[in-house]
Order: sequence, then C-alpha cells, then structure tokens
Amino acid sequence: MFVSPMLLQKLEQPFDDYSYITELKLDGIRLILSKIDNKVQLYTRHNNEVTAKFPELLTLDIPNGTVLDGEIIFTDQTGKPDFEAMMSRFMSKRNILEDGTLSYVVFDIIKYKGESITRLSLIERKQLFDEVIPTDTGLLTKVKYLEGHGTAYFDLVQQQGLEGIVLKRKDSRYEVGKRSQSWLKVINYQFSDVMITGLRKGEFRLLLSFLDGKSAGVMEFMPPGEKKNLYKEQQVVSENNKFIFIEPIKCRVKYRNLT
Repeated sequence: MFVSPMLLQKLEQPFDDYSYITELKLDGIRLILSKIDNKVQLYTRHNNEVTAKFPELLTLDIPNGTVLDGEIIFTDQTGKPDFEAMMSRFMSKRNILEDGTLSYVVFDIIKYKGESITRLSLIERKQLFDEVIPTDTGLLTKVKYLEGHGTAYFDLVQQQGLEGIVLKRKDSRYEVGKRSQSWLKVINYQFSDVMITGLRKGEFRLLLSFLDGKSAGVMEFMPPGEKKNLYKEQQVVSENNKFIFIEPIKCRVKYRNLT
C-alpha cells in the first residue's frame, strides 16, 4: 500500500526551540514500508514499487496493518552513511553490498493496526514505536531524536561531515503528500574550489575538475549573473559534438555530496 510521504521545507540555519524535535537527516533513499494482509511492500516517494530490490526487509517482524515512513541507508565500516554505495545497490540487479550494513531507519508511522494515525501529533506517533519496533536491530531501527538543541546538533553534524538535520514540530500531524512548514531540513553543504574546463552544447552543463586535475563531474546550476560573466570570460580551446572546452576558470562550488 503506497502513501505519498510528507515532505520537508528547506531552512538555511538551525534554531533552538523545545516545541520541535531534532533528528539526523539520513543520507539514503526514502522508503514507505507497508505490511497489509501480512504482505510487505516497499515504495519510493514517487510511488515506484521496489519490493524486489530489498528482500532483506520482507521478513521484518512488524505488526500486520502497519505503514512506516523511513530511509534505507548503507553505513560503511566507519559507521557513516554512504549514499554512493546505497545508490549502487539500488541500481544493481544484484542484492549484494560489501563492507557495510544495510538498515531501514524508521522516523514515522502512518498506519497502525490497519488504521490511519496521521491526525495524531508527531510525539503521539513516536510513542507507538516501541510497540511496532520493540527492539532495534542492524536491519530495522528507530531514528533517535532530541527535544530542541538544533544548533548544537547541527554543529556536531558539520564536524562529522554528515548530511544535515531535520527539525519537526512536536504537535505536527502527518500531512500526506504535502511539503509542510512543520518539518524543516537544514543541509550541511560542502564547498570546494574547482576549475571549469568545459561547457555542454544545448542544455546548460559545466565540466569541472579539482585543482589537482582530477575530474569533479558536472555542475547543472549557476546564478544568472555568474553565468553571464562566464560567457564573457571564456576562451575556447577546442570542441566536439557535445562539449566546448575552455581555458580553465577557477570557481567555488556549493554541493551536498560527491557521487
């Protein structure tokens, strides 16, 4: 059974407010897990059924009539989420991951004992976790949270190089399919100095390299003013059917993670 998940609004800076809880923003794939008529089904946030991709989750010991909202993540040997490894597993036909742990981390409950509980407050829904998931395991676990302390938590996230934090109103209902101001995300963006080495013909894309000459991938967005300056300053070196190669131009980029 698919339920369109509640989505987050973006926030630039964290804050401290005890009417909110603070959670770690998980760097994985959002999954809705339902167990209806004793059959487990898995869906992405865009209503793509991916049950066959994660056979490990099909025998989880959760009550019938439950619909959970969470994130499936892959943690490496240091205990940090590895999004690239998670995507490799997701895109592969082989259900194998090495040197890490696959986990479904639950942060909300949408249905309990066959009944929708979206009208309950977030804290009331969280209180049902111990009945649905009495014991955390490596494969199935409940997300940990704090009351308030958003600023300090975000500082720790930055120190560890993690994805970010989520701030949620304690009294928030589960708003199916909506992007709500009750749930806020603060992303721990990274910054790097790179070189622009080429422009794609047609759809705007920039080829990037790190300062040591290694490829840094492709950039898809640049503020209009900076784009205008780039077109003025570029010096064409060569081109092919897809790209125009230019004398490298140094710039600073903002990004979430490297893939």
